[in-house]
Amino acid sequence: MYLIRRVYTVKPGATQQVAKIIAEMGKGHEKAGRSPTRVYWSGYTVPGTANTVYMDWTQETIGSPFDPDAKKPEGMGTLYEQLHELQEDSYIEFYEMV
Repeated sequence: MYLIRRVYTVKPGATQQVAKIIAEMGKGHEKAGRSPTRVYWSGYTVPGTANTVYMDWTQETIGSPFDPDAKKPEGMGTLYEQLHELQEDSYIEFYEMV
């Protein structure tokens, strides 16, 4: 079992707006078969890195999103466009779980 976490660095002041966009993206992926997602941030009312939003989920296996059998969510174009305007960087982390 794996925990996968996507980390987004966003423009100053855009954290909550980006978190809402990413949460909607997570719902789209859940409809396509992904496990439940969590979206969270820190750096405002709690200690942590500012201007950073996280989304994580679990998966039994790690597979390529380019695999022909991968389930892709529909109708995400507008959300990706909105996110692109507000994000500065992103990367993905993988953790193995017991």
